[in-house]
Amino acid sequence: MKTICLYFEIHQIIHLKRYRFFDIGTDHYYYDDYENERSISDIAERSYMPALNTLLDMIKSNGKYFKVAFSLSGVGIEQLEMHAPQVLEKLQELNNTGCVEFLAEPYSHGLSSLVNEECFAADVKKQMAKMKEYFGQTPTVLRNSSLIYSDDIGLQASQMGFKGMLTEGAKHVLGWKSPHYVYHCALAPNLKLLLRDVKLSDDISLRFNNSEWEGYPLFADNYIKEIASLPDEEQIINIFMELSALGIAQPLSSNILDFINALPACAKEKGITFSTPTEICMKTKSVSALDVPDTLSWVDEERDVSCWLGNPMQREAFNKLYSVADRVRIANDSKINLDWDYLQASNNFRFMTTKPSNVGLDRGIYSSPFDAFTNYMNILGDFLNRVNRLYPDSIDNDELEALLTTIRNQGEEIEMKEKEITRLQAKIEKIEAASDKLREKVDKAKAVAPAKKPAAKKTTKKAAEKPAEKAE
Repeated sequence: MKTICLYFEIHQIIHLKRYRFFDIGTDHYYYDDYENERSISDIAERSYMPALNTLLDMIKSNGKYFKVAFSLSGVGIEQLEMHAPQVLEKLQELNNTGCVEFLAEPYSHGLSSLVNEECFAADVKKQMAKMKEYFGQTPTVLRNSSLIYSDDIGLQASQMGFKGMLTEGAKHVLGWKSPHYVYHCALAPNLKLLLRDVKLSDDISLRFNNSEWEGYPLFADNYIKEIASLPDEEQIINIFMELSALGIAQPLSSNILDFINALPACAKEKGITFSTPTEICMKTKSVSALDVPDTLSWVDEERDVSCWLGNPMQREAFNKLYSVADRVRIANDSKINLDWDYLQASNNFRFMTTKPSNVGLDRGIYSSPFDAFTNYMNILGDFLNRVNRLYPDSIDNDELEALLTTIRNQGEEIEMKEKEITRLQAKIEKIEAASDKLREKVDKAKAVAPAKKPAAKKTTKKAAEKPAEKAE
C-alpha cells in the first residue's frame, strides 16, 4: 500500500544589520531587530498560521488517517518566541492530536556537518532539547540543514542514535533508482534514508501558481492520480518542502491551501495512506544501500553545497568562522553561544553566492555578493576578537579545555559546599526553632501549674508516747 510522508521545514532568516569596519571593537550587537520582527510577523500572518490551521482542520476531519511531520530550527524558534508565539502555540495544539512528528535538525540551521563533528552533534542536541521542551518528543529522525547529506554525515547520525534521516532524491545520486523506496546509509546499515521526490515536492512548492507551467492548474485529484499510477512496488512517496511555500512562495490567492486540504480525501479514495518518517523507518525494510560519497542537498539544480561554498569569498568566511568552533564549544559562554548560533546560519553564506539560480534570491540589505561578504566579515572580525579576548589564541585548545575543566570542577565543588552549608544552616534553624518551642512550652507549664504546699509532719505513736514517759 502506498503511503505519503508529508514534511514541512520551519526556519527563519536572522537578518544582520549594516555593520561598518569602524564598528569593530565598539559595537557587539549585530542584528536588525526591526527587520527580524517585521519578516517573521509577516510570514506568520501570511503563511504559518493559515497553513497550520488548515493542517489542524485536516487532522480533525480525518482522524488518525492524516499525519504530518515538522522540523524547526532553534534560531527560528527564538524568533517565534519573541515575535510570533501564536505559531508555537498552534504547533503545540497540532502536537496534542498525536498525528504530528517533530524531527531533529541543527539548532543554528548551519553547515557544521561539513567541517566539525563535535560542533554538529552539539548543534543537533541543542535543538532536540527544544523539541522536548515544547512538544515532549525526543526526535528519532534527523533532517540536516537543507537536507545536506553524505555517507560520512549518515554515519555520524547513526552514531548519535537516529533511526533515519531525510535527504534529497537527487538524480545524480539515484541514477536509475527510484526515490520511492527506503534505502540505508552505505557506512551505517541501521540508518534508514527517506528520499525527497523532487518533482512531486516542487510541483507544490515551486510551480503551483505558475500559469506557464504545463501542469497548471494543478488539482488534488490529478496529483493523487499521478501518485497512484506509480508502479505497485514503489510505495514510499516523500513530499518535503518549507512551510512558507504555503502562503509565501505560493500565495494564498492561488488556493494552495484548498489544494492541500483536499489531498487526504483524494488519497483515501485511491487507498493511499499518510505516515510519519519514524513510522516508515520502523515498518519498512531498506531495499539497498545508497552511496553518497559527495555531499548533496535540496538547493539549486546541482543539489550540492556550491550555493554556500562555491566561491572564494564564501569559503573564506566559512573557514574563518569555523576556525574557532572548538574554542566556542569548549568555552560555552552564553553571549558568545548566542552569536555563534546566528552567525552559523546557512543564509549568511547563501547571500554571498555568485551562482545563477532558477529560484529567486532576496539578498535583503545587500546590493551584491561582495557587499554581503564585506558586512559579514566585519561582524565576524568583531566576534573573533571577542572570542580571543575571552580566551587568548596563545592558549591551545587542549590547554584551554583542561583549564576550563578545572574551573568548572572548582565551581561544582564550591556549589556542592554551598549546598551543604545551606542544608546545615536549615538544619540549625530547625533545631533552634524546636528548642525555642520547647523552652516556650516549659515556661508556659511553669506559669500554669499551682504552687505546691509543704507536706505536714506525721507524728508517730511512739514519738507521742515518749514525752509522756518522761513526765512520769
